[in-house]
Amino acid sequence: MKKKIVLKVQISCDKCRKKALEITASAEGVASIAVQGADKDQLVVTGEGIDAPSLTETLRKKVGWTDIVTIEEVKEEKKKEEKKKEEEKKNEIKVVDLCPCKNPYCMQCPPTAVYTVDYDPQPICSIM
Repeated sequence: MKKKIVLKVQISCDKCRKKALEITASAEGVASIAVQGADKDQLVVTGEGIDAPSLTETLRKKVGWTDIVTIEEVKEEKKKEEKKKEEEKKNEIKVVDLCPCKNPYCMQCPPTAVYTVDYDPQPICSIM
């Protein structure tokens, strides 16, 4: 189960930020780290099997005051939803107005439906 942990760290200089990032990166199970917040004092850590209390304790000893803001599970349903949206876009029918007068309220020229066809790299006919 993938977790997203937000830690607020007392960072007074770039050296402290670098040290906090190195300690966090060396923790077990960390997949990615990001710095966020108005003062760039929050670390967003994502990964599997991260021990948040021990990471916080290590940061307190080596860098300074550290507090756990949030711990939440990361859901991977977003990727599935994006794939579904892409498939729907491929099968979508586009209505194109081919009116020569370019008037959107023109009643003389009816709108035309245009279907998109995907390219097939292997043609059916073997002679061609």
